[in-house]
Amino acid sequence: MYKAIVFAGTTEGYALCEFLAENRVSVYACAATEYGGSLLQENEFLHVSAGRLKTEDMEELFRKENPEIVLDATHPYAAEVTKNIRTACESAGVLYQRILRPEGEKNSEAIYVESTEEAAAFLSGTEGNIFLTTGSKELAKFTGIPDYKERLFARVLSIPSVIRSCAELGIEGKHLIGMQGPFSAEINEAMLRQFQCSYLVTKDTGLAGGFPEKMEACQRCGVTPVIIGRPLKEEGLSLQDARVFLSKMFGFTLSQKISLVGIGMGAEKTLTLEGKKALNEAELLIGAKRMTEAVQKPGQMVLHEYRSEKIVEYIREHPKYRTVAIALSGDVGFYSGAKKLIDQLDGNVEVICGISSVVYFMSKIGLSWDDAKIVSAHGRNCNLISLIRHNPKVFSILGTEDGVAVLASRLVYYGMGDVTLYVGENLSYENEKIFHDKAANLTEYRGDALSVVTACNEKVTPMSAVHGISDGEFLRGKAPMTKEEVRTVSLSKLRLSEDSVCYDVGAGTGSVSVEMALRAWMGQVYAIEKKEDALALLKENKKKFAVDNLAIIPGVAPEAMTELPAPTHAFIGGSSGNMQDIINLLLEKNPKVRIVINCITLETVTEAMNAIRDFGLEDVDIVQLAAARSKSIGRYHMMMGENPIYIISCSGRGEEIR
Repeated sequence: MYKAIVFAGTTEGYALCEFLAENRVSVYACAATEYGGSLLQENEFLHVSAGRLKTEDMEELFRKENPEIVLDATHPYAAEVTKNIRTACESAGVLYQRILRPEGEKNSEAIYVESTEEAAAFLSGTEGNIFLTTGSKELAKFTGIPDYKERLFARVLSIPSVIRSCAELGIEGKHLIGMQGPFSAEINEAMLRQFQCSYLVTKDTGLAGGFPEKMEACQRCGVTPVIIGRPLKEEGLSLQDARVFLSKMFGFTLSQKISLVGIGMGAEKTLTLEGKKALNEAELLIGAKRMTEAVQKPGQMVLHEYRSEKIVEYIREHPKYRTVAIALSGDVGFYSGAKKLIDQLDGNVEVICGISSVVYFMSKIGLSWDDAKIVSAHGRNCNLISLIRHNPKVFSILGTEDGVAVLASRLVYYGMGDVTLYVGENLSYENEKIFHDKAANLTEYRGDALSVVTACNEKVTPMSAVHGISDGEFLRGKAPMTKEEVRTVSLSKLRLSEDSVCYDVGAGTGSVSVEMALRAWMGQVYAIEKKEDALALLKENKKKFAVDNLAIIPGVAPEAMTELPAPTHAFIGGSSGNMQDIINLLLEKNPKVRIVINCITLETVTEAMNAIRDFGLEDVDIVQLAAARSKSIGRYHMMMGENPIYIISCSGRGEEIR
């Protein structure tokens, strides 16, 4: 007893047989020919029977097996067979379900006819060679076309009986092509050009029947399609909808194969073979429009989306798509959205690597990339200036039309105008552009947003110590400056990381700000200062140390801090009597903020301790530092004391301020 009987004369029919058998539903597959039967492999849950059945044979089979459902997945042009299956199901009282492949998109350049006879009649009044892709059964109807032996080129199955029947009609030699599909647009195009055809005759066989590939080839070659309409106007389920229907009917869960595919720069030629296979086999292709347009097959279901949460939501809401490919730019491990997708899909994915832009571009410009610093400035802060200053070779993805000009202008500002910039735009596409020039010559350049850059700096500045830069290195005026020894201890207590967001409140000359920016080179530092002379020194020291991630904020704290992003760390070197309000705002922005306060006067210590008590700060540590420096007096050295400093460090409790 079989739960389902499938008339499997099509790709969809074979797929449904395998689908049901994989889910342990017993299937009786009916194929019209031995060849059709050979396309299925029998197993414990799948029995294959080959041979044409009459209506009474079908009724007898249905009564014997008593299936829960009969699936009619025969060819959309097999009208007589479909009528017989329907009649047999009605007589035997068995549930019938038609499986239909969707029709192809209408072609404005095509000639549409209702039947093979009408197609032959139309072609009889034309000139030029004709490529027939409708099979051998109705080939005889085209023999009425004048000079048909010279004009017709027929592609049929490479079965001896089929070849013989065609030869008997006078279609043989170079006019007879025996091949088994499916056929790509490229193969169709090659044949149309080889035989110098003016017309291609086809049935609307849909995606699985290679209809879109035929239409694409006709468009490329300037050939007119003659399309024979479907004999019956039917309703039915698509292959994808049939899977959902059958899973509910037989009570099993649908599974999906999801592939994250790195597609290289975007052009199809940079796809790996594994990636191309996954994309071609996908029933659903997902990705940004630029990427999907480069790799999608004609007629393939496509979702233009790049947001991971929306992609995951769509996949879960559409379990009917058994194979899903998500196209990702470059390589899945190189600044890719793959990580989020893997996490949100619970790791139930196949990850297929691609060719990253760094590999492609560096090979194009003839440079190695094993010694390059590799980052991305596309939608993120990566402090390219600092990287280029301290590294001989830096590769970065850009992402804006003025990205090269902005970078070049900053390099010139920081005294690095002689850095060579290698620029790559539209990599792998026909309009690919690669060139190089000095930064000083590119400050006005506007190019394509789809770009990368490699900066080569022959005058690398060694990275300075990030704690304890000599006081003499800084430009100084009359503005106060946190001295070297105090900076070292204060920044140690601050516990910065490379991506910290820091405030320097009362920044003075900017000695603390500069060291913060050098340490947190992937983060951002905001120097808040109210005095004009100090602001001028801040700008000069920012430029000298090329700390592009240091932003100077004129004004009095806390008002000047109001619109700034939430800090992870804050150093308070001067509060102007506003300690309570400054700490309150810091905690409002980030209840877990790490704070270090420098106090010279006892009154400031009192303000700081009151704030620590009032806000319930924790991890409190107080260091009193008294440093002395030697001074030469003749042949003697006398120690000269610096002002004693209280260094108070603490952290927020992580609770919101009320």
